[in-house]
Amino acid sequence: MPRSPATRFLRSLLLSSAATLTLAVAAQAQAPTGGVVQLETVTVDTDGDANAAVGGSGSTTRNASGAPEAGASAATFQADGYVATLSDTATKTSTPLVRVPQSVSVVTEQQLEDRNVQTLLEAVSYVPGVRVGAFGLDPRFDAFFIRGFSATYSGIFRDGLREFNNGFATFDIEPYTLGGITILKGPSAGLYGSSNAGGIVDLRSKRPTTQTVREIEGQIGTNDRYQANFDAAGPMNADGTMFYRLTGVARDADTDYPFASDDRLAIAPAFTYAPDGDTSLTVLGELQRSRSGGTVAYLNQNRTVTDFPYGDPNFNDLDQTQGRIGVEFEQRIGDNLVFRQKARYQAADVYAEYVYPFGGPVNDVLARGTGNVDQTLKGIVSDTQLEAKFETGALAHTLIGGVDGSYAEFENREGFGSAPSISVSNPSYGAPIATPSTSVAGTVDQGQIGLYLQDEIAYGGFTLTLGGRHDWVETQSKSGTPDDLGPEDKQTDDAWSGRVGLSYLFDNGIAPYASWATSFSPVIGLGPDGSAFVPTEAEQWEAGVKYQVPDTNALVTASVFEITQENGVVLVPSADFSTNISVQRGEIRSRGFELEGQASFDNGFSLIASYAYTQVEFRDGAPETIGKEQSSTPNHTVSIWGDYTVQSGAAQGLGFGAGVRYLSSSFADDANTFENDARAFVDAAVHYDVPQVQGLRVQVNATNLFDEDAQICSSGFCYKEPERNVIGSVRYRF
Repeated sequence: MPRSPATRFLRSLLLSSAATLTLAVAAQAQAPTGGVVQLETVTVDTDGDANAAVGGSGSTTRNASGAPEAGASAATFQADGYVATLSDTATKTSTPLVRVPQSVSVVTEQQLEDRNVQTLLEAVSYVPGVRVGAFGLDPRFDAFFIRGFSATYSGIFRDGLREFNNGFATFDIEPYTLGGITILKGPSAGLYGSSNAGGIVDLRSKRPTTQTVREIEGQIGTNDRYQANFDAAGPMNADGTMFYRLTGVARDADTDYPFASDDRLAIAPAFTYAPDGDTSLTVLGELQRSRSGGTVAYLNQNRTVTDFPYGDPNFNDLDQTQGRIGVEFEQRIGDNLVFRQKARYQAADVYAEYVYPFGGPVNDVLARGTGNVDQTLKGIVSDTQLEAKFETGALAHTLIGGVDGSYAEFENREGFGSAPSISVSNPSYGAPIATPSTSVAGTVDQGQIGLYLQDEIAYGGFTLTLGGRHDWVETQSKSGTPDDLGPEDKQTDDAWSGRVGLSYLFDNGIAPYASWATSFSPVIGLGPDGSAFVPTEAEQWEAGVKYQVPDTNALVTASVFEITQENGVVLVPSADFSTNISVQRGEIRSRGFELEGQASFDNGFSLIASYAYTQVEFRDGAPETIGKEQSSTPNHTVSIWGDYTVQSGAAQGLGFGAGVRYLSSSFADDANTFENDARAFVDAAVHYDVPQVQGLRVQVNATNLFDEDAQICSSGFCYKEPERNVIGSVRYRF
């Protein structure tokens, strides 16, 4: 009897878990006991070699407070100020980033703190090739593009595992719970399976530390923003084998939109058990409740966004509850063999209600409709792998092989009704609005299993990366009414994907590289006609050079690329412009050039700077868009941020930060009939580490300091840019 995707996935999960338990028991039987464990770390020399070092001689993964992380994760991510030298997102191994034959950008925890980012979009806004703000102000979703391709649904990972997103059910990301963000550019399905053609964003959760870390923070800002944060971590026992972390956020805030809030309660516990230097188990959790608005759109007239909001204060809520619980296990078997397993359960439940107009106003009166959405998205993901290091003659190999799987269930229920008409010039709110009954329903169940193998072969300065993967996916969907979902539509897909890359690291720190990669990405969800999406496929050619400046904490990367994608899913306005919907398109080609650098110097100055040229062209599809450029995709973007802290004298501890983000003009619709103006946003910060009270920091941050307010239009619909936002904070570490 054929097994369902869930059964197959659970079977593979149980088998890999049994193997994990067997290995752990065997290791425990041989493991030394007692004493404080000194965990393995990785030292990255200027020649790019990664050398294992036990004890205090190696460098350590530290968070922005300076405390080393506990467990095996300490050897998977390394950063000093704004510069990251290691992130296992790139290869799932401890290969230094300068040797990775693909463009990788990292937003470190120090950068997140200096800019005091409040959303994922703010966090990645200075990364070249990442387009944020295509839909203007929208506190509901983290909608963004990488190298011109929408990454909202298939480009977000957390701790190396895919994060499910679809429809309104997209996970809210709280930056305060993150220890860093890695952006791997280009197709990455050879390692990760389902993923975006333009790249993936891997969110690194804050983790337990080997030293005590405690901080409390209060924030107050524009739009009546009040927020409290806390973060505590450290050892739990005298033996130094158990460590914890507990991070929390409470926020009450309004937004630029008159009928949408930005409220949040979040708690993220973490625990690590490391009985010796060979064994590590980490548990990462989160529970979060958020509230925003069902719509944040404004009425459009004559290709211009007006000041009249779609929403109604009596009917414009979006409530979301989300949670996750995951485990990461690592067992070293001898000197050259490591077993790892990651697994996570995640769920999001969203209810939204909104008002939208029926067409434009007639004699100043606007007819309105209502809608509500009730969606649930839940599932499990797992990645089990074995890493071996060995030599064949003069060639040094780092070989990993693994199996990962996922199973997701998506449920959608929607209703539509009518609301009282309203005057546009003199709106009067307060009339009761009835909640429409559910009239549309649908379900999607999707299971995926992938087998992958990657070999990194080093010979002197050369590193050859060869990777391949095969995925099997089964999608079952139904759509109809709540009383009759209709017949089941079953779709089965399988495909190969891979990556080939070659780099050479010179003694002076310069590393040219070239690579080719493909992707295969099944998409969870239904198209406007109610049918399941077909998988998205893509291919990329990339060449570039990286420069790890000798004896300086600085890294520079330049790259050129071409990506061809078929069957991509993008967000576009619905026919009545009431909300954004997901549609699938034909071939899209993206070409570009990216240049970026990060540096943190001993004199207290840190800098990030980047330039990107991106051209995204429709190669087939609707006749009016063939040969045209994708809307709201500027060809040129430039960004620079610098932060300086006085190191001595009477002003010691006083610091300043400033940044500029420039976007060239772009087309406002996919037929290229009108344009968005170029724009520049200025951000700034002032902070002071009070010398009289150790651990006390006062900080003020401003985004869009000069209140740039040009409209931004995507797919023909226009939005308002976020207004100036100022936040003051007081933090105390003890």
